[in-house]
Amino acid sequence: MNNREKGILGENIASEYLIKNNFNILQRNYRTKYGEIDLIASKDNKIIFVEVKSRNSLDYGYPSEAVNYKKQNKIISTAKYYILSNNINNNNFRFDVIEVYLKNKNINHIENAFWGH
Repeated sequence: MNNREKGILGENIASEYLIKNNFNILQRNYRTKYGEIDLIASKDNKIIFVEVKSRNSLDYGYPSEAVNYKKQNKIISTAKYYILSNNINNNNFRFDVIEVYLKNKNINHIENAFWGH
């Protein structure tokens, strides 16, 4: 399985997890010139921008460690574009990271993983 296939599988698992936990999926793989957001969801009047990181093992560290400052900035810029282009006026946003461990399909959902600078 190549990295793109792992990514798609992880996003599918994360999406199913969110739906089971009463999140509404608004967008998948939202792309702009600024970057991409894996999942955009809503729950309790809040919009959640979700970065999904999938791994087969911890050989290269925890999946969330790959969401570094540079990656966060891309996600934030893309989220700002989404907010402006969809004319969203409420301030209830957050940035989550979902780690997906593919071998056993375990999930670690990190809410408020980082802040919009």
